[in-house]
Amino acid sequence: MSGMIAWAAGLCGWRASLLALSAGAAAAAGFAPLHALPLAPLGLAILLLLLRRATPWRALSLGWCFGFGHFLAGLYWVGLAFLVEADRFAWLIPFAVSGLPALLAVFPALAAGACVLAVPRPGFSRALAFAAGWTALEWLRAHALTGFPWNLLGHVWTPVDTVLQAAAWFGAYGLSFLTAFAGAALAAAAEPGETRGDWQRRLVLGAMLPLGLFALLGIAGGLRLREPPVLDLGRPRLTVVQPNIAQADKWRRDLVEAHFAALLRLSQAPAGAAGAPRLVVWPETATAHYLANDVVRRRLLAGLLGPADLLLAGTVRHGPDAGAATQFWNSLVTIDARGETVALYDKHHLVPFGEYLPFRPWLELLGLNKLAAGRVDFSFGPGPRSLSLPGLPAVQPLICYEVIFPHEVGDGGRPRWLLTVTNDAWFGTSSGPYQHFEMARLRAVEQGLPLVRAANTGVSGVIGPHGEVIARLPLNTAGRLDAALPPPLVEATLYARLGDWILLGLLPLWSLATWCGRRRTRHGWTAD
Repeated sequence: MSGMIAWAAGLCGWRASLLALSAGAAAAAGFAPLHALPLAPLGLAILLLLLRRATPWRALSLGWCFGFGHFLAGLYWVGLAFLVEADRFAWLIPFAVSGLPALLAVFPALAAGACVLAVPRPGFSRALAFAAGWTALEWLRAHALTGFPWNLLGHVWTPVDTVLQAAAWFGAYGLSFLTAFAGAALAAAAEPGETRGDWQRRLVLGAMLPLGLFALLGIAGGLRLREPPVLDLGRPRLTVVQPNIAQADKWRRDLVEAHFAALLRLSQAPAGAAGAPRLVVWPETATAHYLANDVVRRRLLAGLLGPADLLLAGTVRHGPDAGAATQFWNSLVTIDARGETVALYDKHHLVPFGEYLPFRPWLELLGLNKLAAGRVDFSFGPGPRSLSLPGLPAVQPLICYEVIFPHEVGDGGRPRWLLTVTNDAWFGTSSGPYQHFEMARLRAVEQGLPLVRAANTGVSGVIGPHGEVIARLPLNTAGRLDAALPPPLVEATLYARLGDWILLGLLPLWSLATWCGRRRTRHGWTAD
């Protein structure tokens, strides 16, 4: 093993760049659906070994190669959206599939370059600096421009329910920090020692330190999972509908009524249903009809509902034309048993190039347009908020990728449950829909709230406040879920109360790592 480590640490030029790119791609295998969790810290360890003799500029380059491989392997599925209307958009696939990873790779590049600049010599101080820098830059990735916190490093822990509970205390960014430190500490421990025994002892220490830390988190998380459930009588019943309509067929005029009939059929009340109110949930833009504006369709839908039942459906909504161009929103409409709209939410975090075209006057000259149907951009909703439902618990809706933003969940006042509706049909059977589902689970853990997910082609599910999957429908399957709405935790989690508080500790950690690393360099220490 020492020979392999020495070989990796001694690479230079294009060979080092290729290994960094491969390590980044391997680290992406830690995410859904592969869940090859150990590859995430191991990939980072390889990157840190490659930085052993690197200058800050070379570290920047190696970090970019790692990031490019990481995001190329993790986000390849973005290109599938351009195949829905291949005659119009297929020519953009090479630019989307390579351009997005190339842009996002800037963040790992900055983390690598900054840690080498701040801590000139490899060791545990550099490992700490790297983990702090990586986490800070993940936060920046979630906020810069429109933000894109997809596949944060902490997401690799979603298959380990016990460790995942740590998100209730310090969120996805806390898990990212610990995972980055685990990989970097392993690389620091693999540094050559004065003797073989010295090297072996430090390698064992570098492996045991993060393993012990995650074992403690697992024990604490296991105790949290054993908390007795909250008795919450009279919980609403759920009917979560997954129509499984192919994106290429979704807006075909000759199929619109057939799609609507399928939604109605899947939404019928179960035989002998009585008692608690029923919530019927349809996915994002479930039908081509403008339900918020279509009184006739709403009256038809009212026939599905009992006196206290509600239908929450994703729909396109248009505003009144008062002499200006008509506005369109990607909305969630709540319809009662009279066919009236009793609550409405408009998506506020829109997908660039999907739901609107940035810099439209200039990009249209290049022949570009948004992917979603229609040439008019969607309008932005007012922001996150909870909906008060008549006679039912308040809910925070999240449409499509709004659920991937940790800082926006719970931002509109604490609800009793979360609802996310989405249409992942754009991405077929790729890893994208699975990753999207796991991020929704993480939001449930962070907030201590149940989450209901309705997805056009899957994965739909009902998730408890500890992230436990109570019911789910597989990808590319038409069907429905009938379940009771899980109760929330009695008290808000630490993360729900304080948000990304752990980020406040990154600057002191960075400063400590820099001070220790430079002091070590000045005094010629052999270990730190």
